[in-house]
Amino acid sequence: MHSHFRGVLPVLAALAMTTAGCSRTATPASTEAATSGTVPTAKLGGNMSGSQEKDYVPTGDRTLPNALVPPGSGYETAILAGGCFWGMEEILRGIPGVIQTEVGYTGGTAAEATYETVSTETTRHAESVRIVFDPAKLAYSDLLEKWFFRMHDPTTRNRQGNDLGPSYRSAIFVVSPAQRGTAFEVITRVEASGKWKGPIVTEVVDAFPFYRAEDYHQDYLQKHPTGYTCHFLRD
Repeated sequence: MHSHFRGVLPVLAALAMTTAGCSRTATPASTEAATSGTVPTAKLGGNMSGSQEKDYVPTGDRTLPNALVPPGSGYETAILAGGCFWGMEEILRGIPGVIQTEVGYTGGTAAEATYETVSTETTRHAESVRIVFDPAKLAYSDLLEKWFFRMHDPTTRNRQGNDLGPSYRSAIFVVSPAQRGTAFEVITRVEASGKWKGPIVTEVVDAFPFYRAEDYHQDYLQKHPTGYTCHFLRD
């Protein structure tokens, strides 16, 4: 993950990341995972299943998808994955109508998710950004069509630029049936537009519990303005 050093203390990793790029050398296990098209079976989170919400007890940095939305605020949650979460968060945080962003890991099969475990590419977690937004100012369809599908390449499976593995896959983790329907509608329009030459491989899956990433990943490019990013808005 990001050419970071696996197995070192987070503080040392944070220092290394100020100059590191995102190309990484895969271990045999991560190479196998990176080339696999297998998608884990989702357990519903967020608003998609009431029973899952009742049975699921958040612990530590593991929370339900909608955990950041203040009750009664009218705000909504979006969870998006499209490669290294540093660059995605930097673009997303500046969109009018976005209230809050947080980077983390979601969509995997392992019971826990940390930088060290996700970077093995065996847990199936994706680097993701959890976004709290005001739907009165930013429609979910616009967030996807005008921003998400322009900031990353949705045609490369388990890869974004030099970053290889399922943690870098393109995915939309939906928290409601309405979001699911909107996601598929947007994908249909984007494919019909011809802006991307290959077929879109973005997964649309029910939201999983969200694991907040380590503090040194949060607002990374605000802390390190010259740090790595492979994300930019295409015309």
